[in-house]
Amino acid sequence: MVTMGWPQRLLCCLFLSLSLSALTARAATRRYNWDISYQFKHPDCVRKLAVTINGETPGPIIRATQGDTVVVTVKNSLLTENVAIHWHGIRQIGTPWADGTEGVTQCPILPGDTFTYTFVVDRPGTYMYHAHYGMQRSAGLNGMIVVASAKGGRDAEPFEYDGEHAVLLNDWWHKSTYEQAAGLASVPLVWVGEPQALLINGRGRFVNCSTAAAGSCNATHPECATPVFAVVPGRTYRFRIASVTSLSALNFEIEGHPMTVVEADGHYVKPFVVKNLNIYSGETYSVLIKADQNPKRNYWLASNVVSRKPGTPTGTAILSYYGSGRSPRSPPPTTPPAGPAWNDTTYRFKQSVATVAHPAHVEPPPPRADRTILLLNTQNKIDGHIKWALNNISFSLPHTPYLVAMKRGLLGAFDQRPPPETYDHRSYDIYAVQKNPNATTSDALYRLRFGSVVDVVLQNANSLGANNSETHPWHLHGHDFWVLGYGIGRFDPAVHPATYNLKDPILKNTVAVHPYGWTALRFKADNPGVWAFHCHIEAHFFMGMGIVFEEGIERVGLLPPEIMGCGATKGH
Repeated sequence: MVTMGWPQRLLCCLFLSLSLSALTARAATRRYNWDISYQFKHPDCVRKLAVTINGETPGPIIRATQGDTVVVTVKNSLLTENVAIHWHGIRQIGTPWADGTEGVTQCPILPGDTFTYTFVVDRPGTYMYHAHYGMQRSAGLNGMIVVASAKGGRDAEPFEYDGEHAVLLNDWWHKSTYEQAAGLASVPLVWVGEPQALLINGRGRFVNCSTAAAGSCNATHPECATPVFAVVPGRTYRFRIASVTSLSALNFEIEGHPMTVVEADGHYVKPFVVKNLNIYSGETYSVLIKADQNPKRNYWLASNVVSRKPGTPTGTAILSYYGSGRSPRSPPPTTPPAGPAWNDTTYRFKQSVATVAHPAHVEPPPPRADRTILLLNTQNKIDGHIKWALNNISFSLPHTPYLVAMKRGLLGAFDQRPPPETYDHRSYDIYAVQKNPNATTSDALYRLRFGSVVDVVLQNANSLGANNSETHPWHLHGHDFWVLGYGIGRFDPAVHPATYNLKDPILKNTVAVHPYGWTALRFKADNPGVWAFHCHIEAHFFMGMGIVFEEGIERVGLLPPEIMGCGATKGH
């Protein structure tokens, strides 16, 4: 009898995870070899060490077709720092160990080591990848994933266009991630502050170059040259937009060109037109524009901070028409668009509500949930440290990845007590500054019955500062979820579920919870593995704003040994 090792079983899992539409096409294998290292870069004209892929930041765009297998071999050349890479929006069906979440699905890749991620891209759409170790994402390790639909498949695009551009939005600090993390863990807390620049495709401009250290800022450096997006008059273009920001909620605009929203997080949207698009960290969108303006001038692409009082100048790029007779890099004759008022929550809320499924691509949610988890999002003080918490529990990652601990029965590796599933929603005043004296830290997780339907309602409240509630973009690994509803004020489980959109809710993997508001989502616990669910603001997750779900762990195949070697798995 011939036994199969984990590589053979991995191939079997990958094969079985292909959708029927992908099976009808000839799937390809897309291979990438990445060397992760620190390099001196000038993203905003200021010289700073950045985490790069093959010497560049952002990294290369991964391009594939639905059903393809992506193989990324990662060598960690950071010398003194671990690394892990998350493939944001890829559900990892059959390959939960490839999710790239340190402490959840794998041990980090040690300096000098090599690790290979292998997974199937089962859905077309716009996605991203980024570091998922400490606060490394804000150091430059990120990029986009573009998956084309399989020809003749049921997921073919319900819209047409002549060309496309990829737009990666980011924020950028001059402080290192070490300084930022040390400040967040300090008593008293030292906040990361507002970013020094907003980047578009890794390029921006620090406006106070004269205040930088001598010789550190070079306004003519090619690495901070304004990006240019070229269009042909009369043609329609798809702009694939992803936000990998560490803190900032953004508003994106293409001057003089209305945008038709057609895709969100890999799912087709009932088209609607916007002057500018609100996009939160971890979200992706596709918009269509018509190149029908005066071709003899250039136009701004503008990125502005919303939901926080801006302390960062507008991020800019240029839209240039072919045949205009002027330089593509010539600044437009106007000032860059400033976007809507940063504190106009109603405007942003309405855009969230307007995002529903395309009529030809509605996937109806199950009519009811088997389990409902209410999560109150608060800012707390624990042993003098400022933390974020859910139902008074501030999350901490274990030293042994959950996936390995649960599969190998290492139950002493994390807290076995189930975290709370609700809070005193009848009497809790979300508008008051609360002391929340019983807050604590824990690495416990939520165990879900495989195949069950789960509702999660996220409730925002006041922070430790008076009259302050922030926008939190929440990202679920391993799943897409239906966005059933939004509200402003306190969620009432006896009233608000009757208002849920069960007709055409959009499926997403990242969703915003607005200030003093709530967001309700529903998903099926049908992807065996252990999956993080957390605020996508880097500092907030670092400070405890997250939870973890386990489902069907007994269905997970033999784990690859490369994901082990830390915590209780040392020597295994």
